[in-house]
Amino acid sequence: MKLHKESKGTITVATILFIIISVLAIYFLKMWSLLIIMPLLIVYSLVFWFFRVPNRDILEHRENVIAPVDGKVVMIKEVDEDEFIKGKAIQVSIFMSPLNVHICRYPVSGKVIYKKYHPGKYLVAWHEKSSTENERTTVAVESMTNHKVVFRQIAGYVARRIVFYCNEGDQAKAGHEFGFIKFGSRMDVFLPLDTEITCKIGDITKGGLDVIARMKD
Repeated sequence: MKLHKESKGTITVATILFIIISVLAIYFLKMWSLLIIMPLLIVYSLVFWFFRVPNRDILEHRENVIAPVDGKVVMIKEVDEDEFIKGKAIQVSIFMSPLNVHICRYPVSGKVIYKKYHPGKYLVAWHEKSSTENERTTVAVESMTNHKVVFRQIAGYVARRIVFYCNEGDQAKAGHEFGFIKFGSRMDVFLPLDTEITCKIGDITKGGLDVIARMKD
């Protein structure tokens, strides 16, 4: 199983803790140490599972808006996007549980024209206000269909580290990685009002593969 580059520090710490706790459990508890080691082994295995990098065949897209993450669609609504669009847009929000792949991908192809990191709170990721009050990043892309598409990584109650690798001027390719969020969190995508939304609330998405909307060319 291929692991994401963001896993190095977390797995190193998890491995050291696993070894120390296991040795202490064996020394003090003898045969009863399995009561500690077995649950700990499950948690240790989940750390590796969280940082997995699945093999996915990413296609070329022009009008299609691709799911930026694995997760569940929890919101589709018209909102005012005040940071970059400065007007109304359709917000599609996808919630990621700690068991989902947490690679963040470009939802559209085009050119990166804006990026910004915002410190903030750590409300639960499905809370509506987390989009504007939590620690988050905002990226905007001028799409190949000449639309401005904004998407936002949002830290959750558990997620305390957001990374994004893109810079203004970069070429964005729908379905390809631009960042990563550690543990449960959310991504919002803000689309033009005339966009055809092809997903619905409750849908389970696979990042880089599923089409969640289609923009007019």
